[in-house]
Amino acid sequence: MTLEQVLIILLIGGVAGWIAGVLVKGRGHGIIVNIVVGIIGAFIGGWLFTQLGITLGGLIGQLAVATVGAIILLLVLRALKKAA
Repeated sequence: MTLEQVLIILLIGGVAGWIAGVLVKGRGHGIIVNIVVGIIGAFIGGWLFTQLGITLGGLIGQLAVATVGAIILLLVLRALKKAA
C-alpha cells in the first residue's frame, strides 16, 4: 500500500466519520474518532453493500459506502449505550 493510498483511506474515513457524526449526533467527534468511525464504517458498508449486490465506484461511491457504514456503526453504538 502506497502512502497516497493510505492518505486517501484516512481522508475518506475522516470525511465519512464526520458526515455520519453530523447526521447521527449533530456534530463530529473529533478528527481521530471521525477517521476511526469512517474506516470501520467502510468495512461495515462494504460488507453490507456486497451482501445486497450493490456496487458503487469511484471516490464518491467509496465515500457513500463508508458513510452508510459509519452511520450504522454510530446507531448501533447509541443503542448499546442506551441499553447499558
